[in-house]
Amino acid sequence: MARSVLVTGGNRGIGLAIARELAATGDAVAVTHRSGEPPEGLFGVRCDVTSQADVDAAFDKAEAEHGPVEVVIANAGITKDTLLAMMKEETFTDVIDTNLTGAYRVAKRAVRPMLRLKRGRIILISSVVGLLGSAGQANYAASKAGLVGFGRSLARELASRNITVNIIAPGFVESDMTAALTEEQQQLIRKQIPLGRQAHAAEIARVVRFVASDDASYITGAVIPVDGGLGMGH
Repeated sequence: MARSVLVTGGNRGIGLAIARELAATGDAVAVTHRSGEPPEGLFGVRCDVTSQADVDAAFDKAEAEHGPVEVVIANAGITKDTLLAMMKEETFTDVIDTNLTGAYRVAKRAVRPMLRLKRGRIILISSVVGLLGSAGQANYAASKAGLVGFGRSLARELASRNITVNIIAPGFVESDMTAALTEEQQQLIRKQIPLGRQAHAAEIARVVRFVASDDASYITGAVIPVDGGLGMGH
């Protein structure tokens, strides 16, 4: 039976790959996007995760279209990279508000129907940077590390209601952002990765598909790295 799925930031990159992967398995997928048009073939809702009203409205629309949301992937995120000495406070708080507090807003709204259904999957998209650290990304790393503590706390709160909460930690993924780097910069990144290459977004999406499936019903509170070995031991 098709499940109602909501992917935040699902109009491009990793989020779009996740949305398409779950749709291909038969789920009814809605994606949120802040701007532009929704991806072809997917139900799109405009939403800024820094607004609780936007998040609530996005869930209302997804539920009206597909029924109560059983699987939510909190993927929406931003970067504003700056060295700490030059980082303005709003540069720090903007990233926290989108990446971490945004996930709180999404999870809070997602939990209500899941508690009534007595089942659900909450999947938070973190980053290897949250565990490894990255110069110039103190704000981003803090937000992504925060998802680990947040997700594990939720996993303990919700396990008795058959709701699992897991955290996916991707490494460097081929994207528009990495495509803008010079070949020299990309080679430097690849040298740090034991598998010697960046990930394809589809490789992240397939792990999410597994974690969202019945096969992963006994996994909760896990941090699952998909990083080519970059963050090994963290």
